[in-house]
Amino acid sequence: MSAPEELPKLLGDCVHCGFCLPTCPTYVLWGEEMDSPRGRIHLMQQHQRGEPLSPAMVQHFDACLGCMACVTACPSGVQYDRLIELTRAEVEREHPRSAADRALRKVIFSLFPYPRRLRALRGPLRLYQRSGLDKVVRRTGVLERLSPSLAAMERLAPPLGRAPRLPGRVSARGGRRATVGMLTGCVQREFFPGVNAATARVLAMEGCDVVIPRGQGCCGALSLHSGREDEARRFARRTIETFENVDVIVVNAAGCGSSMKEYARLLADDPAWAARAEALSARTRDLAEYLVELGPRAPRRPLPVTVAYHDACHLAHAQGVRSQPRALLAGIPELTVREIADPDVCCGSAGTYNLLQPGPAAELGDRKAANVRATGADVLVAANPGCAMQIADALARQGAPMAVAHTAEILDASLRGLGPDGFRTPLS
Repeated sequence: MSAPEELPKLLGDCVHCGFCLPTCPTYVLWGEEMDSPRGRIHLMQQHQRGEPLSPAMVQHFDACLGCMACVTACPSGVQYDRLIELTRAEVEREHPRSAADRALRKVIFSLFPYPRRLRALRGPLRLYQRSGLDKVVRRTGVLERLSPSLAAMERLAPPLGRAPRLPGRVSARGGRRATVGMLTGCVQREFFPGVNAATARVLAMEGCDVVIPRGQGCCGALSLHSGREDEARRFARRTIETFENVDVIVVNAAGCGSSMKEYARLLADDPAWAARAEALSARTRDLAEYLVELGPRAPRRPLPVTVAYHDACHLAHAQGVRSQPRALLAGIPELTVREIADPDVCCGSAGTYNLLQPGPAAELGDRKAANVRATGADVLVAANPGCAMQIADALARQGAPMAVAHTAEILDASLRGLGPDGFRTPLS
C-alpha cells in the first residue's frame, strides 16, 4: 500500500480516547494537547484535508520523540509509529526548513550513520577530552550560546579510550550451538567498542560462532526515524546483502534492532528486495531476546552489585523486549535489580532528538536521572548507546555521576568472574 493510501486509513483508527496522554513525554512535560499523540493525529488529519504544513504544525511533529509509548498504551491499536514516520517523510519533502536547521541536519546525517567518519573523529575528540579543554569549554558556556545543539553534541560524547577492533569471526567456546551474525552499529562501534567486545564474548561463551562482517555499515535507523526513507532504504539494502548468509542476526542496540525488524515494511513495495527484507527481519534478534531463546549454558559467577534497569523505548515499545533482559540479570548470583519509576517515559535521547531538540531532551533526561538516583543502585543498565549517553549526561549535571553498563557487559563480567570493577567507572 502506498503512503498516500496508507495514511488516511491509519488516521481513522484513532478514537481520541486519551489513554496515550500520560505516556507521552512531551505531554507530560507541557500538558499541551497538540504535543500529545492524539493532538498530532488531529494535525495530521488537518493536513490530509488540505491544510498546508505550517511552521507551527511542523514544530509539533518535530517535538515528538517517536518513543512509541503511546503505541503500547493504545487500546485501539493505533499505529502511531507508522503515522509519525509517514508524516515526517512528508515534512522532509514539503516543508522548507531554515538554513541553520538544514545545516545542523546535514552535519548529523553526514556523520552519525558513517562509522568511518566517526572513527576519524575519535582521535581529535580523544585529544580534546584528555587535554581538559572540554571542561573549560563547558565552564565558559560558549558552545551553549553559539548553538545548544552543538553544546549537546559535545557534552553527550562519552570519554574515549582505546578502541579494540573485533576479528571477522569469534569461535564458540565448547561445542558449537549456533552460528550468528553480529551487527556492530555506528555509534556503538566507535563510541562503545567495549559493548561489542562483551557481546561477542558472551555469545561465544554461550556456544555461538559469531560472524562479524567487516563490510557492514549503518542499518538506517536514524534515517528511518527521521523521515529520510530513501536514505534508510539504501542502508537497509546494504545491510541485507551483508547478513544474508547467516541464520540469525544479533543486535545489541535497541534502535538498530527495531529498524531491522521493520525492513519488511520499509522495502515491501520493492519487488527485488521485499522477500529478502522480510527474511532478514524475521532473523533479527535483540541480544537479550536471543540469549533467552538459546538458553544459558555458561556458568554464572556471583556479581555482588545493585543495578537499575532502564527500558530503552525501541526495545520495550518497538520490539516488545522487556522480560528478557530482566531474566538475564536475575540469573546472575548476588546481583540485585531495581526498577526505575515511570519506566515508559522516554529519557529524551530518541535517536537524534537530543541534538535537534536539546531543551526538552534535557528536561526528560533530568526526570529520568532523578528516578535512577532514587533507586539507590550502583550501576545503570541500558541496552542502547543513545540512552547511555543521555542519562549519564543528566546524572553528571545533577552532580551524581554513575557507572552505566550494557546488559552484555554485566553478563560478560559474571561469565568471566571479573566482579563489578570493570564497569564501575562513571560514563560521564
